[in-house]
Amino acid sequence: MDRIFSGMQPTRQLHLGNYLGALRNWVALQDRFESIFCIVDLHALTLPQDPAVLLSNTREVAAAYIAAGIDPERCVIFNQSAVAQHAELSWILSCHAPLGWLNRMTQFKDKAGKHRENAVLGLYAYPVLMAADILIYKATHVPVGEDQKQHLELARDIAGAFNRHYAVDYFPQPEPQILGEATRVMSLRDGTKKMSKSDESDYSRINLTDDADAIAQKIRKAKTDPEPLPDTLEALEKRPEADNLVTIYAALEGSGRQQALDRFAGQTFSTFKSALVDLSVARLGPITAEMRRLMSDPAEIDRILRRGADKAGDMAARHLGELKDIIGLLRLR
Repeated sequence: MDRIFSGMQPTRQLHLGNYLGALRNWVALQDRFESIFCIVDLHALTLPQDPAVLLSNTREVAAAYIAAGIDPERCVIFNQSAVAQHAELSWILSCHAPLGWLNRMTQFKDKAGKHRENAVLGLYAYPVLMAADILIYKATHVPVGEDQKQHLELARDIAGAFNRHYAVDYFPQPEPQILGEATRVMSLRDGTKKMSKSDESDYSRINLTDDADAIAQKIRKAKTDPEPLPDTLEALEKRPEADNLVTIYAALEGSGRQQALDRFAGQTFSTFKSALVDLSVARLGPITAEMRRLMSDPAEIDRILRRGADKAGDMAARHLGELKDIIGLLRLR
């Protein structure tokens, strides 16, 4: 069976975009792939973290995975820092990653901004650690968002460089999987910007921990325009806020945007938003309730993560041992 690897950072609360763009797709993929899902807490360290908050967020992301429908009996769920081979392979791969490749990574340029000389090395080397996350398990497929596709291309390049250098066919070329109607959910306050955990306005996103009242309030306050909903996708795509809300509705319903327009074309946003509130609460309410139940028992979450880390660690240790034999690194145990 092919193997997938993916993960999310434990930084702030997960939101609707994380669910529609990733979690929901992961749930479907677990029936078709050997599945490894990680909470990438080492990646979170590229920004300053409060230790207590990072710990809490790690458990909350694990709870979100499970509440969304990822089955820990069928999938491996663990936190990245619990498997030391991720960091060790990252160093090995960094010795096969030319600076020119890393200099092309647009996300570093965006996050470092104008004061690039003050950015930490971890932010610059982030894509190499991401490559190690994937390749330590010899993953064949990686569900990613558009913003991570360039990093996956780098992982493929590094895998190829390693294989060529040692004249082996060890690492597979992991394939990206960008799935679903809502691969890029936009802010509720600005339809031209991606929904983000780091946005200062909590009204820009629907958090997976929001209750029904909060969901309703955020959708009703979501930015729109004064025109009724159009009847064609061509007209919809010229109106970013309308397009975003219709996309969310279609994704939650499991239909397409055109089907949503067929139902609501010509209607006011107040009518459409009421329907979107009802659908959002129906879909997200059970996830929120299950997350709260799981978070009330952190020992149970830790047990699931520990069991996942044991499984992931066994696989990672086996693969790293094989890699050391290929490279010529002495193994004493």
